[in-house]
Amino acid sequence: MKNTFVIAFSTRKGGVLKTSLTVNVAGVLSRKYKVLIVDTDAQGDCLLSFGKNPDNVKNTLFEVLTGKIPAEKAVIKLTKNIDIIPANDRLESLDFKVIGNFVEFPKPFDLMRESLSSIAKNYDFVLVDSPAHFGLMQGNIIKFVDKLFIPFQPETYSMRSLVKILSAISEFKQDHGAKAEVGGVIATIVDTKTVLHSDILAKCRQFCQGAGITLFETVIPKSIRFASSVAYGGLPSTLHDPDHPTSRKYFDLYQEIREVLKYG
Repeated sequence: MKNTFVIAFSTRKGGVLKTSLTVNVAGVLSRKYKVLIVDTDAQGDCLLSFGKNPDNVKNTLFEVLTGKIPAEKAVIKLTKNIDIIPANDRLESLDFKVIGNFVEFPKPFDLMRESLSSIAKNYDFVLVDSPAHFGLMQGNIIKFVDKLFIPFQPETYSMRSLVKILSAISEFKQDHGAKAEVGGVIATIVDTKTVLHSDILAKCRQFCQGAGITLFETVIPKSIRFASSVAYGGLPSTLHDPDHPTSRKYFDLYQEIREVLKYG
């Protein structure tokens, strides 16, 4: 592969498997490609997914974005083909550090693009895990990545949230000249046995078709047993237990993402 694909799993709603999507798709990709995970969520769950404590990390995305260190110094090797630039709770102070400080940060929405573009070229894929709010960090993500993939949990009010996040992305792109495109919507934490989930997914599919957006056929199911096995495995499930039925869903999802990105 000659090009680096930079993608994010992004929405302003929490608890919809953004981190799970990031680390498990990374696990699938790492079988063939070199992957960099960039964790932009102060909870640091990407690193936790590999059995490491983000509170013990000295060099993080915060230090990179504020110009204290080059991106290379924050990279941690996780597996043979997966590296990470981690985050921890220091990232929570980024807004206070940057917003309004135009002398030090004249282009607040270009911090990721300016500090990570060079290192990104060393990888086949850069996967960005996003925070659960729309602000400075989300703006940076939209200006840095090529494609945004939006997790969608089919619950009450979720269609309203989906419409709003798509509108916010479109408005930001128009105002700030961002390049990112919505690559598709991914249904997560789905219980296909419930009428509610089936009905909302049908409405989502109809909306996406009208908006010219892909709703992936693959859905990530609700699975308490699966979540428990991941928590105690010290690795994303696609690495720890790749033959688990839910793990296989991420392999299926990868094939659909591959078609959107048009490679291979």
